[in-house]
This record gives sequence, C-alpha cells and structure tokens, in this order.
Amino acid sequence: MPRPLLSLGIAVPLGALLAALPADAEAAVPEPRTMDAILAQAPAGDWRSPDPENLLVMTLDAGRVVIELSPDHAPEHVANLRILAREGYFDGLSINRAQDNFVVQWGDPYGDDPAKARPLGSARTSLPAEFSTPIRDELPFVRLPDVDGWAPEVGFSDGFPVGRDPAAGIQWLAHCYGIVGAGRGNAPDSSNGTGLYVVIGQSPRQLDLNITTVGRVLEGMPLLAALPRGQGPGGFYEEPALRTPIRRIALAAALPEAERPRLERLDTASPSFAALVEARRNRAEAWYLRQAGHIDLCNVPLPVRERPGR
Repeated sequence: MPRPLLSLGIAVPLGALLAALPADAEAAVPEPRTMDAILAQAPAGDWRSPDPENLLVMTLDAGRVVIELSPDHAPEHVANLRILAREGYFDGLSINRAQDNFVVQWGDPYGDDPAKARPLGSARTSLPAEFSTPIRDELPFVRLPDVDGWAPEVGFSDGFPVGRDPAAGIQWLAHCYGIVGAGRGNAPDSSNGTGLYVVIGQSPRQLDLNITTVGRVLEGMPLLAALPRGQGPGGFYEEPALRTPIRRIALAAALPEAERPRLERLDTASPSFAALVEARRNRAEAWYLRQAGHIDLCNVPLPVRERPGR
C-alpha cells in the first residue's frame, strides 16, 4: 500500500489520510473494522522503531519501563537526560511519589538538600523552560478533527499527542496518560531533568504550557500506575522504606544490542492510524448503540508492539 505524502509543518487532516486507503477498501471489508483488526492488518511500513538515542530504559525489581524522549519538543532537557543516563545518575535512586489519579515521580529524594543531593556529574544544573516549541516545517502534525478545550488544535506529532496554537506559532506535548515531564519549582527555569514524573490518572491538561514535557512511556505503565499511593502531602512517601528503588536508568543506545528494547509504535502519520482514530471515534462493535462522532485527544490509543522477527 503506498503511503500518503505528509506535508511537514502543516496540519494534515485525518480524512486525507483515510482517503489514501485503497478505493476498494469498503468493498473488501464490508463491516467497519475494530482497532484490533486495523492493527492486525497494518502493513510493516506503518510501524516505526524509536531511535535508541531517544529511549530511556528504567529497571525496577518488578520489571522494565521504556520511555521515548522527544528532542523535537524539549531538546535541551533531552540532551541533559542523555548525559544523566549515560553517567548513571539515576541508578540506585527511587520512586518517591505516587499521587492517586495524578502522577508518579522519581529522582533523588534528597535533591533539595545541597548537603545530601547526588552530584550531577557533567550534566547541566539549570535549563531553560521548554514548555512549547515553535511550529516549524520539519515538525510533523496530523490534526484530530475534534474540538479541544485546552488548545485551538490537537493532534499527533511523530508518535506523541500534542496541542497546537497556530496564532501563537507554538506546539507542545499534551499531558495525556503516560506522558513524562520534568518537575520544577516556582521558577519556570528550575527544572533540569533530575526529577521526572509520569501521568497515571485523568489527563491533567491544566499543566500544559506550565511545565516541560519530555516524552512518553512506551512500555511498563502498569508497573508505575499500580504502585502503592503515598500518604504524605502530594502523594509523597513519608517513610523511605516505602519508596520503590530504581536499579538503573540507561540510554538504550548505550546498552548491548541484546538488551535494547525491540519496540515499534504505530506511525501517527499512517493510514492505519487514521483508520484507528476513526474506529475509536465511532465504535462499530455490536455492543455500542450510539456512535459518539468525537474523541478526546488523550483517549486516542497510541499502539506499541514488540518488533516482529529476531
């Protein structure tokens, strides 16, 4: 199946991607397809393998968490995170916060105490706020057809859910489930990537444009979302013994080939993804008596699978 041309930097309607499906698709598939059917029939060319330079691999006693970083949206934070991971900054630190219906946060529990804080090595101690990035020609955007209360336009950019304001000329990662951000203090430029969090509850979109978002979890969300909730203010663990130890956070590119994640994500600029979005906007399963004709940005699945083959 030929892939549609994607005009970089221009909002591409999902309808245009759907139009790229074969003309006889309706005749070949008389019943509307479910998401599972769409994924099963998605050609290999509609899947993308993340760059190992943009993958963080977190090792917990319970298993592995894989985070894809987005240098397009937070280049300076991503560069700092690569240094921190390569130099083993996070190894032996902990998950320090689990707030119900909000976030799980990890890093140095003593990071605010200069006498106890772990040294950052060659990583930068201060970074500029990267709450958004300028809209530019090389930054892809496939627009969702539905309205959003948090942004003039919403859609997907190279595998990430994004908000976009054409009048202001900016685009940003939206705070959907699984999105990873860099915690900060009151000062906008007070984050450096050493304290990260992931959204585990109802999408807190009020955080959009107020904090730097750096990527999203591709694998391991159940390990984070199922952690016991902290009983202290903000869900912090009051007793050190309750924290979850982090054995290692490594950059995939620094791992031996055999240890690297073999993951693929569905290309958000592909016809398969456009078909998936429409299937979720209007559910065709027999159980559904009413089709919504609408979907929220953060309710659109972003499929990930193990790469086929050896």
